Amino acid sequence: MLNTGSTGFMLLATSLVMLMTPGLAFFYGGLACKRNILGIMMQSFVSLGLTTILWFFVGYSLCFSGGEGAILGNLDKMFLNGIAPTDMFGDAGFPELVFVAYQMMFAIITPALITGAFANRITFKAYIIFLVVWQLFVYYPFVHMVWGGGLLAEMGVIDFAGGIVVHATAGFAALASVFYVGSRKYKDSKPNNIPLMAIGTALLWFGWYGFNAGSELNVDGITALAFLNSDIAASFAAITWMIIEWLRETKPKFVGLMTGAVAGLATITPAAGLVSMHVAALMGILGAIACYFAVHIKNRMQWDDALDVWGVHGIGGVTGTILLGVFASTVINPVGADGLLYGGTTFFIKELSVVLGASIYAFIFTYIMLMLINVITPVKVSDEEELAGLDISMHGECAYDAIH
Repeated sequence: MLNTGSTGFMLLATSLVMLMTPGLAFFYGGLACKRNILGIMMQSFVSLGLTTILWFFVGYSLCFSGGEGAILGNLDKMFLNGIAPTDMFGDAGFPELVFVAYQMMFAIITPALITGAFANRITFKAYIIFLVVWQLFVYYPFVHMVWGGGLLAEMGVIDFAGGIVVHATAGFAALASVFYVGSRKYKDSKPNNIPLMAIGTALLWFGWYGFNAGSELNVDGITALAFLNSDIAASFAAITWMIIEWLRETKPKFVGLMTGAVAGLATITPAAGLVSMHVAALMGILGAIACYFAVHIKNRMQWDDALDVWGVHGIGGVTGTILLGVFASTVINPVGADGLLYGGTTFFIKELSVVLGASIYAFIFTYIMLMLINVITPVKVSDEEELAGLDISMHGECAYDAIH
């Protein structure tokens, strides 16, 4: 039976998650150099269109049709075949079409997260191929295995809103892409527009309430918990990052404050509806520390992850999943699990093993995939294109006329 309250909430949550992709475009666009702002924003916006088409063709079916205990689903719901507007999604009280749309928004933003790592260096044609192939062989299998009743779900692995499925896979795919394409030859380490980044941060933070709270797929106390935990973790992480940077670099940085908030949101994502508010605060602090020092290590190793995708999303997702394995409690969420702190040693080992395995798989597959794409079309832009900027060389447009 249709529950109008649940349906309305899930439509709102879907809209919030959709808003995160333009928010990501603004976030990355503000951080990129002036010659590449449109190029990196377009990489996010094109996912809105292309991923929707792919999701309509095969994505939803491979993720959520059949395949119990398997790596992928079947093709019974290709082209959304057989899903009528009146069909309900299980006992959730809202139409299955709402669930199709909600999960599609996750599919749209996940590969877009990776783009910040190889800013200024990837040809648009190679990125289009990357966008399609990566979803088919990395994102869809993990969605099905964790959320679609597949192999990992049957093993008892839990990922509330995407620490494994979204952030760990995207973050380590980003690191692989950095290793493959190498460093930029023409670096501009200063953000071109910090206020634009702030707008992006605001949209991401706002949209994340739909990302995490909506993942309860219901309107109840856990929905409210996931919503509040998201804000608590983001806030504690933002202030923690600011304090660390203040102590180490003598000044509190606005970019650091915003980066810390995103790190906290990535860290709480796998655990948002499974831990207490006190644990969410602790996860925000620990997530900020882990991500800050991951970025510091990246800088010392001279890995040119331009916008710190690995350090923030990859390490945030891994840290949050491990902490979920420690702090999850069935007292907080009866349909969850007990973590290591409450005697759930097996659950902790599962979470740790799977997040590490997913990260390694995403890294290896992405590196090999880029090698194969390069056989079809050049992956890395030429030195001349990089110097001119991708806005002009790839798209024939520029954000700021005065720089050309």
